[in-house]
Amino acid sequence: MTTLYVREAAGYREAQPQDVLTRAHALLSQRFRTGTPVLSSPERTHEFLHFHLGTLNHEVFGVLHLDARHRLLAAEDLFRGTVDGASVHPREVVKAAIAHASVSVILYHNHPSGATEPSAADECVTQRIKEALALIDVRVLDHLIVGEGVYSFAQHGLL
Repeated sequence: MTTLYVREAAGYREAQPQDVLTRAHALLSQRFRTGTPVLSSPERTHEFLHFHLGTLNHEVFGVLHLDARHRLLAAEDLFRGTVDGASVHPREVVKAAIAHASVSVILYHNHPSGATEPSAADECVTQRIKEALALIDVRVLDHLIVGEGVYSFAQHGLL
């Protein structure tokens, strides 16, 4: 096992788990900052969402807001749920897209159980959001479900 140390004014101390997570978050924030081509590959997006949602024990539904060149405008968690569901309201997704001046979006949520297969409710809410956003000319590029892996609605022909 490797021991990590944190440098402080008085010297060095052994790093605590929170120290490691704080530094990892800072590094990822630099890599995935606003205006970067975060979607240069699906793998980078999956990596970001795994870090963002992977350890949660409750569902979170959010949106990656993108500009016309698919650069990240904002990553926004919109709804928080329980261990097996979250109430998602298309109206709030539309309001968020307008607030960020999104040209396109990627929807995301996690399944704390680790399963990545979409439920019928996941498919239904995705379709409702897609239709609502189409009214304001915002395109849904994908809906990603994060569990033990990442499920892509676009890759499975569900968009």
